[in-house]
Amino acid sequence: MATEPFPLVPRPRAEFTWNYARAFAAEGRPFCTVALPDKGMGDIQVAAEYVVSAVRTMSERAGGPVDVVGHSQGGMITRWALKFWPDTRDAVDDLVGLAPSNHGTVVANGICLAPGGCAPAIQQQRADARFIATLNAGRETWDEVDYTVAYTDFDEVVVPNVETPPLLPDAAPPASSALRDGGENVRNVSLQAVCPAHPADHLTIGTSDAVSYALVVDALDHDGPADPDRIHRAICLQPFQPGVDPVTFPTDFAQVLTTVADALATTPPVATEPPLQPYAEAAEPA
Repeated sequence: MATEPFPLVPRPRAEFTWNYARAFAAEGRPFCTVALPDKGMGDIQVAAEYVVSAVRTMSERAGGPVDVVGHSQGGMITRWALKFWPDTRDAVDDLVGLAPSNHGTVVANGICLAPGGCAPAIQQQRADARFIATLNAGRETWDEVDYTVAYTDFDEVVVPNVETPPLLPDAAPPASSALRDGGENVRNVSLQAVCPAHPADHLTIGTSDAVSYALVVDALDHDGPADPDRIHRAICLQPFQPGVDPVTFPTDFAQVLTTVADALATTPPVATEPPLQPYAEAAEPA
């Protein structure tokens, strides 16, 4: 394992300079960021190649495996890299996803009904997309990697994402973010299981939420995935994660919203999802 992690996240300027970058710098954690092409709205298969390059580069510089942290699409995209570039499995120690779109979202299905369709990456994150089906065909996880998935019952973007009651396993669809195979190296954590009625939504879980940050740091600092039992419950009363300035939070968060709106507005829509690359077609479920 590398001495320090190098987290990789999309859209770093708007999303992460005012929270994770500040916190990691203050804690002395070396890190890099990955800016996905086309503002994260283009073909995810192409964007995944940027992640592959980053993982390989930073692992070589670190002299060992690195840790990857991502939010939303950024929490899912490394799984595509791990699936189709096997050498990256030895280069990644921990993969931490914050509300990752691991099994797509029905919200994307609705958005893409608009005349002309929607952005390529949104097409690919539909719950019934070929991309999502291919991503999850066969194995979802790899033994070489430790996986931590944090999600929230109040996610309005990745849907459904509500924790299924243990005594009523068929009461609701499984959370989209949650990974569905693996052993001790996989941990799915609902924020509401740590802090009941915790109000984090899709954007705050990856930008300002203290509970999410605590899970990230726990995963980075320990062998294996994050363990909620190691999280002190006083964190439930903390309004912001380290790195967030309460004074500038309103404008910082507003900039995130502006960036997302700009990406949605300026990306040419497509009527169908991008075709699978030839290397992925063989893995597509029948």
